[in-house]
Amino acid sequence: MLHLARYSSIRPSDLEKALGITVGFDSIFDRLFDDYDRNSNNSGFPPYNIRKEQDDLYTIEMAVAGFSKEDLEAEVKDSILTVRSKTEKEEGEYLHRGIAKRSFSRSFTLSDDMVVKDADLVNGMLTISLERIIPEEKKPRMIEIGQSIKSKVKKLN
Repeated sequence: MLHLARYSSIRPSDLEKALGITVGFDSIFDRLFDDYDRNSNNSGFPPYNIRKEQDDLYTIEMAVAGFSKEDLEAEVKDSILTVRSKTEKEEGEYLHRGIAKRSFSRSFTLSDDMVVKDADLVNGMLTISLERIIPEEKKPRMIEIGQSIKSKVKKLN
């Protein structure tokens, strides 16, 4: 008897849950989809990019046109960077509203050695700079191999 497997779409968050480990910031790209589970009203707003500038420097860019810096807040708590809007209900009547100024919350999981350097809002683009700080004891180093005076290996001859 032939059994056909039933396939379903697997998200990176499913793999991350199965593995249960995080090596560093690079795994953040697999964990980004976890915010789907955290936010039941996930609409993909606002759109964002994550760029790797150098080996230890990263930038998150979020398109937040129509928001001022007073309308936004960014918080890091328990290695989770959360960017959310603080919009209040606007007064006035709109005949057409094409500029999306709705409330949102977007979360990013950071590795333990990742720190947020700063955040800037210029021309509707929120940029958050991140840096990986590796402690000296975790940096790669060469270990000198020496010879002990009392070698346990006997010389031939």
